Amino acid sequence: MKTSPEESVATSLAENKMAGPPKNRLGLTIPQSLALIGPAFVAGAWRFGPGALTSAVQAGSQFGYALLWVLVVSTILMFIFNDMAVRIGLATDDSLVQTTKRTLGRPVGVLAGFAVFGITLMFAVGNAVGSGLALKMLFGGSMVGWTLACTVAVAILIALPNTYKIMERLLVALIGLMSVGFLASAVLTDPDWSLAASGFIPRIPPEAGFLLIAIVGTNFSINSAFYTGYAIRERGLKPSQYRSITLADTIPGNVATGVMAMLIIIVSAAVFNASGVVVHTFPQLAQVLEPVAGKIGSVLFGMGFFAAAFSSMAANASAGGTLLADGLGWDNTLSSPRVKALVYVILAWGAAVTILAKGSPIQLIIVAQAMTVLAAPFLGILLFVLSSRRDVVGKLSNRPWQKVLGLIGLIAIFSLSIRLIVKLFS
Repeated sequence: MKTSPEESVATSLAENKMAGPPKNRLGLTIPQSLALIGPAFVAGAWRFGPGALTSAVQAGSQFGYALLWVLVVSTILMFIFNDMAVRIGLATDDSLVQTTKRTLGRPVGVLAGFAVFGITLMFAVGNAVGSGLALKMLFGGSMVGWTLACTVAVAILIALPNTYKIMERLLVALIGLMSVGFLASAVLTDPDWSLAASGFIPRIPPEAGFLLIAIVGTNFSINSAFYTGYAIRERGLKPSQYRSITLADTIPGNVATGVMAMLIIIVSAAVFNASGVVVHTFPQLAQVLEPVAGKIGSVLFGMGFFAAAFSSMAANASAGGTLLADGLGWDNTLSSPRVKALVYVILAWGAAVTILAKGSPIQLIIVAQAMTVLAAPFLGILLFVLSSRRDVVGKLSNRPWQKVLGLIGLIAIFSLSIRLIVKLFS
């Protein structure tokens, strides 16, 4: 029996209603996919702070687009180790430090907790200064006063119940704000995009050694990858969700921070090409940026800077407190009073150093970022070993291609560590 067009449309609508919302190839609806976003973005917010931004500013201003390729390599390696932490977090009932203690011995696990805590103390000052500096750029006033205000704001956030969930949503939103700010700034500076494309051809400019170490140290951040395993546990995600997590969170979270660092380099290089001024700090860049991109370009850039600094401040302190508490054998979730207390120690340290130093020299931030490379080999080995053992992660253990890329990452980190040690002692 032939049906009328009206009947065909009605039948189609009824079938679609019964089928429910559209699903992706993994069988998830869009809301279900969006619900998985979080852990990789939290880790990204931690590593993409004032140090990463400062390194990118100096790279673009001093070497143009020549170091863009470094960010591509760093982002790929970052994904590999981020993915290792995700698989360990999904496959084990314990935290990463507890799994390390059980598998490789208690001293190794304790050392891992203290290593991450030490890194967060180095980052704390840059994050505190960066947050205050960004608000001073946008609204004027005292940098120290704004720094204290940001410290209090993060402290209130940590004091809230269900801390991790609230913080995760805030950090995802701030990364969105960063993306808008830096992309708009890049467009407004009108860079030479064909010249920028040449920056993806690998080459190392003379005298770029220490800055190169800082760029890799901030964008290929093993410590932030390590914390991803804790974020996975905070969310209560399951091994069966691994592929969905990879597509919805791990890949986008790593790509987003890599692309934003590239945009910073492009903006800095474009400003240098237009003005001939070499800038070393964000305030300098904002001042030179305004004649090139207009007042709106400077404001958008400042908003991105604040989002990066404040989000890194919250994620850094949370990670440091969680990992140290876990290393000491205490609880390992942000809802724990002991974890919150250690988070406050990191926040207080950052604020105290900022007040005593009346601001932080930009070189201190660069050195702090580069120094993290010294702890990275140890944490990288832990992630590689644990994710390669079938008795630890079962069927989620490293595949051959993951082992190859993981070894390449470890070689890169060890090479940078040796180079940094030689440079420091020479």
